[in-house]
Amino acid sequence: MFSRKQISPPNTPLEEEKDKYYYSKYKETQFYLNNPNLKFAALVFIFLSSWLLLLLFWFPPKTTNNVAVLHLAHETQNPETINLTAAAATKSPFKVPTCDPSVAVYVYPLPPKFNTGLLSHCKTLNVYTDMCPHVSNRGLGQPLPKLGSPAAWFATHQFIAEMIFHARVENHPCRTLDPARATLFYVPFYGGLHASSMFKEANLTARDELAVDLVDHLQAQPWWGRNSGRDHFIALGRTAWDFMRATDGPDFGANSLLNLPAVKNMSVLTVERHPWQGSNQHGIPYPSYFHPSTWQEMLTWQNKVREMKRPNLFSFIGGPRKGLEKAAIRNEFVRQCGESTRCLLMNCGLSGASKCHEPSEVLKVMTESTFCLQAPGDSFTRRSTFDSVLAGCIPVFFSPHTAYTQYKWFLPEEVKTYSVYIDEKSPASRKIEDELLKISGEKVKAMHEKLVDLIPSLTYAHPNATDVGFGDAVDVALASLANHVSKMIN
Repeated sequence: MFSRKQISPPNTPLEEEKDKYYYSKYKETQFYLNNPNLKFAALVFIFLSSWLLLLLFWFPPKTTNNVAVLHLAHETQNPETINLTAAAATKSPFKVPTCDPSVAVYVYPLPPKFNTGLLSHCKTLNVYTDMCPHVSNRGLGQPLPKLGSPAAWFATHQFIAEMIFHARVENHPCRTLDPARATLFYVPFYGGLHASSMFKEANLTARDELAVDLVDHLQAQPWWGRNSGRDHFIALGRTAWDFMRATDGPDFGANSLLNLPAVKNMSVLTVERHPWQGSNQHGIPYPSYFHPSTWQEMLTWQNKVREMKRPNLFSFIGGPRKGLEKAAIRNEFVRQCGESTRCLLMNCGLSGASKCHEPSEVLKVMTESTFCLQAPGDSFTRRSTFDSVLAGCIPVFFSPHTAYTQYKWFLPEEVKTYSVYIDEKSPASRKIEDELLKISGEKVKAMHEKLVDLIPSLTYAHPNATDVGFGDAVDVALASLANHVSKMIN
């Protein structure tokens, strides 16, 4: 359709001024266009710009995309040659680990019955708990949007480190697909999940069967014979006690995996090593709830921890334990904390059990406390130690085997820089508040800052991340293990 012709009304004085302005600008434009000198300058500018664009097109600047390089590494089967600092060093404030030839990890493609095949029976992987929610998301468990990004916070089970470790190494830049180039051979056996499913198995042969099958399988591999298994390692999400059944004591449901001669040749990464019989065992952190994919997420959390107000001098999260010695020290902590106005108590007895299994409640207590009491659990260690570090709460230990003799690859040798030690049998253990009040504010500030600095290396990054920009627990374990194996073999 056509529009009707519009009849313009006479111009107003304001419009006449506008016309004069635009006419003036039009005349100036015409002057510039008709000026031969300006025309020549414009032509030169256009020519030079076009030439520069042509050069950029044919000879693009060399840049390194770390994510692309990491992806390429898996395609070319040479991830050991990659230097992670190439793209991240100018961005990340953290020390980023490198994959030099001394750290090249080959992951054994085990038959599914040794790892992923076990997950199809997740309801029975633990005689006390349905593990199906916990083995989801590659072992991270269910997302926790209450704590932050659901992509970084998860309700991670304390005995699931072996699954997370496996997932991280599969996607790790130091992984090699060529066993001839490997310096480490990783055996991804979900031994902890299998062990907890067999605790009530009375037939000892049946209880040990899968462990024996694993050893038979490994010894039949060509790469086992190169160093008699001394460059091989496994990672276990449960304590060493669950794999070292004693022949002369009560049966607590353990199998004999770590007693097998072939496994004694290997290195064993476990959340708790045997303090006296674990010469080939190395402690790795219990997984907490935070699994960042980027260094920005880590830095954001660290800054948040630094700024948190801590109205309570100390806190204790725990419940009673069986056994006279364990019960006595925990009852003493509950008594002292309950009587103090400076202590926050979360009693994990029958009435408080639900809160103690709620990550947001646990971290709330810890982030509001300066010190967190770390009583031994069913064994020497406890996951609470790593929750405490994540929350920036200075751990107070009462046994050297809760941390000091366990995690030497991860914790500073100078234990007083990040923790407090009170001998559980000393008179000081009966007046904990007085002991903590003796520590100066300046010392507390320094310890707190040291603790915040430890968070990255005690954290398991998200398994799907390829360029996290900081060294996590798996990075530390692989580098330390490679150094240990190299010294042992050479």
